[in-house]
Amino acid sequence: MADLNLKDVAKSYGDVHVLRNINLDIKSGEFIVFVGPSGCGKSTLLRMIAGLEQITGGTLKIDGGVMNDIPPSQRGIAMVFQSYALYPHMTVRDNMAFALKIAGKSKAEIQEATDRAGKMLQLTPYLDRLPKALSGGQRQRVAIGRSIVRDPKVYLFDEPLSNLDAALRVATRIEIAQLKASMPDRTMIYVTHDQTEAMTLADRIVVLAGGGIAQVGAPLELYERPMTEFVAQFIGSPAMNLLPGKVVQTGQVTTVQLDGGGIAHAAIPTQPGDEGMRVNVGVRPEDMVETDGDVLFEGQVDLSEALGEVTLHYFGTNQPDGKAPVVAKLPGIHRDMGGKTVRLTAAPEKLHLFHDGRSLLYRH
Repeated sequence: MADLNLKDVAKSYGDVHVLRNINLDIKSGEFIVFVGPSGCGKSTLLRMIAGLEQITGGTLKIDGGVMNDIPPSQRGIAMVFQSYALYPHMTVRDNMAFALKIAGKSKAEIQEATDRAGKMLQLTPYLDRLPKALSGGQRQRVAIGRSIVRDPKVYLFDEPLSNLDAALRVATRIEIAQLKASMPDRTMIYVTHDQTEAMTLADRIVVLAGGGIAQVGAPLELYERPMTEFVAQFIGSPAMNLLPGKVVQTGQVTTVQLDGGGIAHAAIPTQPGDEGMRVNVGVRPEDMVETDGDVLFEGQVDLSEALGEVTLHYFGTNQPDGKAPVVAKLPGIHRDMGGKTVRLTAAPEKLHLFHDGRSLLYRH
C-alpha cells in the first residue's frame, strides 16, 4: 500500500516550463488517470513519479518518504510502457521473470511469481511461447505481468493500449479493470488520450492543461460539474456545445437570451445584478432533444453521421471564423436530414453556464 503526495512539483527544460505547481494527493489503492491535450505533460509527470525524469522543483513523497533523489529501482514502483519491449528470444515466463533473476530471487520464488501473474492475466497456456507467437493484446498482458511479478507498491501505465486495435483495446481495458479489482490495495496511475479508458477505469481523473492541473475529480463529477470551459469540452465526446448569450433573468433558474435567437433556462442560480452578464451556455450533444416549444438552438443540418444507436447532426460546419459547429446527438437513425431545419432544446438541469471561461457553479 502506498500514498503519493506531490507538492509544488515542477518540471522545466532550461527556460521551457512544462509543469509547474502540481499539487496532488493520491490515496493508497486509488486508480488515478492523467488526461489532457498532447504536450500538456502527462507522460512527463508519470516519468517524474517513476524517477525517469528529474524533478526540477517541489517534492514527491511515496509512503511519506521523499523520492526526489531516490533511484527508480528503489521507489517501489513498476511501469508499463506504450511499447511492449519484450525480449524476442525469451519465452513469456522468462520475460516476466527477468527482473526477478537480476534481483537474485530463487527459482522457487520466480516460479511462484510467474505462475501467479500468468493465472491473473490468463497467460498460463502461453508461458512457454515466444512473443512472436502472441497477439498484440497478449504481448501487452505479458508487459503488465512483468510488472506484477515485482509486487510493487505503485503501478504506472503510460498509454499501454494505444498500439492495439479497437477490439483489443476494449478487451485489454476490461482486463486492466479486473486486475485492479483483484489488487484493491495497489495504487495505479494511468496516462491516456482515450476518454473511454479514463471514464471507465479511474477512481479520479486528473485533467492537465497549460502546465498545471485544470481539475481533479471522479469521472462523472468532471462530466456533470466541469469547473471550466476547457474541462467541459475536453471531457465528453463529441465536445460540449458552447452557445453565447446574456443573462436576462436571475434566480434559482437563470434565463439566458442566446445570440442565435434561442432561449436557455438553466438550473443554475444567479443573483440580482447579474442581468446583462455575458455567458456561454454549455449543452452536451447527447442532452439535446427535438422540441416544438421553447427553442435553445435552431439550425439546418449540414452533415449527419449515422452510428446505429445514435445519429450525430452537425450545424454550422463552414463558419468563416473557424468556430466549432454545434453538434446534436439524437437517439436512433435519422435519414436524409441534410438541409432540414431542426429545433432543439435541453432540460434546465442539463445546462451549464460559463462566465470568462469558468463555471458559475464555482463562482464563490
